[in-house]
Amino acid sequence: MREREIGGHGQHGPRRSLLHLLLLLLLVELCCPGVQATLQNVTAELFGFESFGTVAAFGDFNADKQTDIFVIRSSNELLIFLADKKEPYFKPRVNLTIKSGGVITSVVPGDYNGDSQMDVLITTNKINSEFPVSAFIFWGHNQTLDYNNKTDLNRTFHDEPLIMDFNGDLIPDVFGVTNESRQPQVLIGGTLSWQPALGIQNEMFRPHSHAFIDLNRDYRADLFLTTSSESGEIQFEIWKNMDGNFTKPSYKNQKPDKVVVTGQTVFADFDGDGQQDLLLPACTDEKCQKSAIYLMKPGSNEWITLLQDFSNNNALWGFVSFTKESSLTIPISLHIGDYNMDGFPDALAILKNTSGSNQQAFLLENVPCINASCKSVGRTFKVYWELSDLNQIEDAVVAAFFDIYEDGILDIVVLSKGYKNNELAIHMLKNNFEADAYFVKVIVLSGLCSNDCPQQIKPFGVNQPGPYISYTTVDANGYMKNASAGQLSQSAHLALQLPYNVLGLGRSANFLDHLYVGIPWSPGEQSQGFQEWTAIIPNSQLIVIPYPHNDPRRWSAKLYLTPSNIVLLTAIALIGVCVFILAIIGILHWQEKKADDREKRQEAHRFHFDAM
Repeated sequence: MREREIGGHGQHGPRRSLLHLLLLLLLVELCCPGVQATLQNVTAELFGFESFGTVAAFGDFNADKQTDIFVIRSSNELLIFLADKKEPYFKPRVNLTIKSGGVITSVVPGDYNGDSQMDVLITTNKINSEFPVSAFIFWGHNQTLDYNNKTDLNRTFHDEPLIMDFNGDLIPDVFGVTNESRQPQVLIGGTLSWQPALGIQNEMFRPHSHAFIDLNRDYRADLFLTTSSESGEIQFEIWKNMDGNFTKPSYKNQKPDKVVVTGQTVFADFDGDGQQDLLLPACTDEKCQKSAIYLMKPGSNEWITLLQDFSNNNALWGFVSFTKESSLTIPISLHIGDYNMDGFPDALAILKNTSGSNQQAFLLENVPCINASCKSVGRTFKVYWELSDLNQIEDAVVAAFFDIYEDGILDIVVLSKGYKNNELAIHMLKNNFEADAYFVKVIVLSGLCSNDCPQQIKPFGVNQPGPYISYTTVDANGYMKNASAGQLSQSAHLALQLPYNVLGLGRSANFLDHLYVGIPWSPGEQSQGFQEWTAIIPNSQLIVIPYPHNDPRRWSAKLYLTPSNIVLLTAIALIGVCVFILAIIGILHWQEKKADDREKRQEAHRFHFDAM
């Protein structure tokens, strides 16, 4: 028996060592997954042979919780590619041709009459002319558009209009300077009546980059305007929303010093402090030989240089100043999205080799700052010069983020020159980011109806400008983490914003402590215009229905879980460990049974000799 006990300990030693080794490998895999960022071109399986045209907007046209794609073709044709479950995953189901002789310049989906069905606003202008801009609303009915069922806005605009919620009734309005007045006008959605908007003295800068977004963390969407000074220089004005009314700013921000060509302003919570920051791509010379990205905090007059070194392997790159493609004029722009889900928004930009003709799309990753120029922010942009598949697309003109598979991971769509008949080619790149970070995906609807919608329409789809989302949680190191985002804050000049917000949480699997959602306020509204939800599960999609508008405590939220890759890995690892342990137990049991048989034979043999 003593030998068996020693042998038993001898068997337990290797077994424990093997189990410890396997568990250690499992922990390494779970705690330190790969963080490589790669892209995969999936255009063929998404579009088949239909991968051409200009991607102009995104929206859930048929209310199936799948984002559809609005594409302009032949300058006067609009196709809506509906998401499908079979290849190709996007199929052109709705076709609308503009017969007025103009060319389409922008497409903005929305519910402009409050019937909870998606309508489409289209702006057009004459061939080879940028201004004036005409606008039409094509009314949606039973998941289709009818050319004969449209409304001509009867006024022309000096630039593409901004779609916003001017009066806080959760029905989109159309804001812009028209041929009727130098002052901005607004077309009120629902009633489709015109009224003066703001008492602005300066003219609007063209091409403008107006925005409808909360800039002072009170969950009321403010109005950001780009105007022209008397000398023609660009100025930035923030009209704060005070109880539903926009208050004239006490001062106007000027562009950064030495800037000659200004791009489109965009907004992002760049440093993760819960407040939106102003990002401005620009050039310091007319030919954009020298480019830079600037940041300004709302309420501050200080411009901070985030990035001005665009050199790579002795090649100097810069922004592309105002390109004309088909019927579209594309200004310098950044498209914002959290590519790696670390909670800090990244960007996509089009850069051109200043010493050659090469023009490509590049990913700009939000990383900690190590330079003195951006120390006050603590973050900066780093250009990914080498990124698979993205670098292979030549003559890129637009790049934006898009969640192709509705899994909370932002993929990339790129438009490039070179397709036949002067059409743009569409490239869809799947984001194979391997680190299993976490996210929360939030979409805020109008709340015009909840369970009792007209014609039994599901209230899941209609694009809504102006809502504001923020969260607070604790990261993996125990520090407080904040992030915020505005929904559909910009709509002109190929803003290509998504009808939802994907907020990265990093690699912390903690519940969100607090998630706040606010909507635009009506004038004179005194009630609290935002609601708080607690203990939100990571990797989930939250659909917020703010109904009734004036009572946030009664707002409802539908939570849809998106399983993480780590769940599958954990299940596989757990099954593997169980199988391994069962195998070890089986081997040990078999060895023990053999030892028992051998001992029984020895006992029987010993008894036989004793009997003699």
